[in-house]
Amino acid sequence: MSDFSIYHNPRCSKSRQTLALLKEQGIDPEVILYLDTPLKPVQLKAVLAKLAISPRELLRKGEGDYKEQGLADKTLTDAYLIKMMCQLPKLIERPIVVKGSKAVLGRPPENALALIK
Repeated sequence: MSDFSIYHNPRCSKSRQTLALLKEQGIDPEVILYLDTPLKPVQLKAVLAKLAISPRELLRKGEGDYKEQGLADKTLTDAYLIKMMCQLPKLIERPIVVKGSKAVLGRPPENALALIK
């Protein structure tokens, strides 16, 4: 079993490229289809801690749900943003590659190489 995992959306080109890059490096990560099985708030908080970013930094600001839910409002709490990302997982930037206590966004896919060294 690999110590790598990837929060993956097979319809996303960057997500597919990142997964392919990992496999080219001989890594067969656990693939987590987060759109099919949305994260729970505690899981998303753990991922955010590994990424060392705020919930707002993980939001896909181009998604229709971002605008419809009024998530640009800077007064919204981190807890609320996490709740919304769990309810509407399309809002989560992708892909996320995790190894142990660290994680990176696969944008660009080459970011994942930092976890291999």
